[in-house]
Amino acid sequence: MTDAGVVTSARVSHETGSVDDLAAASPDSQRTGVASLRSLPDVDEAFVLSTCNRVEAYVVTSEPAVGRAALEEFFADVRADAVAWSDHDESLRHLLSVAAGLESVVVGEDQILGQVRSAYDDARTAGGIGPMLETAVTKAIHVGERARTETAINEGVVSLGSAAAKLVSETVGVDGATALVVGAGEMGQLTAQSLVDYGVDEVVVANRTVSKAEDVVADLDADGSAVALDDHDLETAAARADVVVAATGSPEPVLEPHHLGEREQVVVDLGQPRDVRPSAASVPDVTVYDLDDLETVTQRTREQRADAAEDVEAMIDREFDLLCEQYKRTRADEVIAAMYESAERIKQREVETALSRLESTDDLSADQEEVLRSMADALVGQLLAPPTKSLREAAAEDDWETINTALQLFDPEFGPEPLISNVGEENGLEGAVGAIDDD
Repeated sequence: MTDAGVVTSARVSHETGSVDDLAAASPDSQRTGVASLRSLPDVDEAFVLSTCNRVEAYVVTSEPAVGRAALEEFFADVRADAVAWSDHDESLRHLLSVAAGLESVVVGEDQILGQVRSAYDDARTAGGIGPMLETAVTKAIHVGERARTETAINEGVVSLGSAAAKLVSETVGVDGATALVVGAGEMGQLTAQSLVDYGVDEVVVANRTVSKAEDVVADLDADGSAVALDDHDLETAAARADVVVAATGSPEPVLEPHHLGEREQVVVDLGQPRDVRPSAASVPDVTVYDLDDLETVTQRTREQRADAAEDVEAMIDREFDLLCEQYKRTRADEVIAAMYESAERIKQREVETALSRLESTDDLSADQEEVLRSMADALVGQLLAPPTKSLREAAAEDDWETINTALQLFDPEFGPEPLISNVGEENGLEGAVGAIDDD
């Protein structure tokens, strides 16, 4: 652990909990989730990722116990058995794995990468992103992009929407069918397109904002129409549909039993919380699938992508090592800059004292003054070159005790102060550190 803080994370996912657990874990929004974490004592940074099959929260604190306490409060309404915990290193590696798609219900799905980007933007807006999470989340996005461009991890079924369409096509067939998609968000768009790809003839999209539903329909290569998400229109559209897929962000179910059952129907609930009232499964001739039922489809995807997943795992291993090295370099640069700040203060004081004494006895030309200042700069640079090298080596080996000891030797008053400083903002420091690098 360093003075820059440690990352602690906790999560509820399709692997650890039920749909109801996910609903209990979900904040009103990612931004409000970050804001609530940042409002807790000693939480310096926070990041929340909330999707239909996972709610993850990351915090940066001075001590792991502080982070654990904050996250326990964040997930207070969730069953303890449904929450998975990770320490600093495991949290960072897990975040890379999530962005790469290895933790998704559909391994390698593309949607999660966009969701990580969105969560990053929300966290920045809510004031949750600082130096540590800035580095971690941008690294995760970079890894997610590499995984999809350099491996075959996203070939085949790449979203829950396409998994739902595949499940329906394999169980009842969709050639020539009419489908109702409830929700015009990203999941609804992917579902509608996937249903068309599998042979659906007509797609009706229901959404609270009809214009958004019309936009989805306009992009489909099939007959379609848009309707409002009210009780009358929904019941009318559902009565014509062979397949119904619900994918909204509603906090309450939008499909009730009375909307269904006019004919034999397959209903897939992709909502989190549930979009379909559980009692709808008891309606005659209606078969309801939820996220858990997609496991049969996604398991085959996992098997097909096993080789690609190994390639991505190896990529994550390398990128995780690079991330750790990046943190170490940053910490080394911070403490080196702090050391130079201390030396710079002493140098400036002594140079000004010397100039004052010289000017009191004789006139000093500008060239002579410059020679004196250059000599002082050279002395500082040469004297600090060996400890600079040693500090960087110590950081690479996580030897922070040596670093703090060295700092106190150069400036006994420096120890109690925070180690973080704005590296490179002062021209003199940037030049001095650069000179050491050049040597």
